[in-house]
Amino acid sequence: MTAAFAPRSGDPVARAVACVHEALDVVADAPVWSLDAAEAGAALLDLTSEIARLQELRLRVAAHAHTVEVGAAVGATSTANWWAHEARLTRPESHRLMRLARALDTPRHDPVREALAAGRVHVDQAQVIVDAVDELPADLVDEDTRLRAEEFLLGQARHHDAIALRRLGKRLIEVIAPEHADAVEAARLEREEAAAQAAARAAARLTMADDGHGKTHGRFTIPTHHAAMLRTALLAIAAPKHQHAVHGAGAAERRPGPERMGQAFCEYLERYPADRLPEAGGVAATIVVTMELESLVGGLRAAHLGTGETISASEARRLACQAGIVPAVLDGAGQPLDVGRTRRLFTKAQRIAMALRDGGCTAEGCDWPPGLCHGHHVIPWHLGGDTSLANGRLLCPRHHARAHDPAYETRTLPGGKIAFHRRC
Repeated sequence: MTAAFAPRSGDPVARAVACVHEALDVVADAPVWSLDAAEAGAALLDLTSEIARLQELRLRVAAHAHTVEVGAAVGATSTANWWAHEARLTRPESHRLMRLARALDTPRHDPVREALAAGRVHVDQAQVIVDAVDELPADLVDEDTRLRAEEFLLGQARHHDAIALRRLGKRLIEVIAPEHADAVEAARLEREEAAAQAAARAAARLTMADDGHGKTHGRFTIPTHHAAMLRTALLAIAAPKHQHAVHGAGAAERRPGPERMGQAFCEYLERYPADRLPEAGGVAATIVVTMELESLVGGLRAAHLGTGETISASEARRLACQAGIVPAVLDGAGQPLDVGRTRRLFTKAQRIAMALRDGGCTAEGCDWPPGLCHGHHVIPWHLGGDTSLANGRLLCPRHHARAHDPAYETRTLPGGKIAFHRRC
């Protein structure tokens, strides 16, 4: 048996608190097993209602405490912070309750406060109703309409919990002012999308790490719509219906797997037009490949990227034929002999003409379509071959890489197709 709890003052609220304390003391150790099912259910519902009534009283006192600046005497920065510290609430919780308390302290929300005081709504339902009504646009909704909106939600609270009530609140304008519904809904969606996009952009991350064995591993976090753009571009390059040309029959019916999507990502990077990139330090953001003249004309010495990495000579020759890179050719003393010209790349008109003429990859047995092929110089550009229709042919990425691989010999067949044979 605990000691009697005396009212802290003669104020009715203080006396009511003392009565509640005393009543709870009486049943602190009372067994509940004697309640039958009907009694237990009724007691549970009654307690839920009475707790809502106590919540209203607590919020009413909190609003008054804010007005008289409780906590100022001990240096608290706000009544909500004092409340959180003294009652061991989290600060977000105390501030949320204080905002609701101050909203219910205004005449505008008297119906909600009265419903909470009567136990007809719960505190989370009250929060939803207040938020929904306060979010109605002031330029479209007058006070009478706001009152009708609040009464509508209070009526719905008899049948819906806070989550369902929030969904109804988002479409409240359709009920009380349907003539403005489209405009308000559009504005709300724009605000939500702007906030979501700002958060997604703020969370965007990209990390890349070279493992020292010719591979770079990375992770990224990007907004969903940017991910959709990237996925669409890579799927277009991956072209599932043409996978069997490279990976064998049966692959045509499958979506591109991680391996094919990784290859498509590499092709995407190679295809991105260098002239679309911003300049850095007055120079276009293109990769410069440095290689000796001997390697350019067929040697095997490694080439060097301007960012410090090395690649094989055959890969450098392939990139010089197709991708937006600039080859810088050095003589034996390391002095630049020539810096590649971007006109080595086939023009759009030339690509269209090759597509009409070749119909796709010109390697024997390959059926990759023109849109997924590279323009290849029959006489290599670095050996004096010009960028012309006569000196060009279409090759898919795999066969284009093989055309520049010194381990393979290229042979032109009578019908114009080409075949590859590994050198002995």
